[in-house]
Amino acid sequence: QVQLVESGGGLVQAGGSLRLSCAASGRTFSTYPRAWFRQPPGKEREFVAAVSWSGVSTYYAESVKGRFTISRDNARNTIYLQMNSLKPEDTAVYYCAAGGTSYRDSRGYDYWGQGTQVTVSS
Repeated sequence: QVQLVESGGGLVQAGGSLRLSCAASGRTFSTYPRAWFRQPPGKEREFVAAVSWSGVSTYYAESVKGRFTISRDNARNTIYLQMNSLKPEDTAVYYCAAGGTSYRDSRGYDYWGQGTQVTVSS
């Protein structure tokens, strides 16, 4: 059974930092893109960041570029999202995704985590 488990969410003040992790079990995703999406309150799920299988190529939403960094450790079957200079508009449930055939399109991912809440207070 494949599982993606996110951790690292929480409450932080604006300008602060958080680091999310997403550990996969049940199969390896070392040859697939992996990504983070988020769903703000009352809004649809949106792309945040993605990383190629090798970790060499990364992709970001314009709203987080320069503040967030995605990385992966294939030996641990885990990806990370370092979030700096957080803003209240970053408040959302953050989901990791794996097994993708595209980077930015959520429809291209086969596996999803349960989500972790990130709340940024002003």
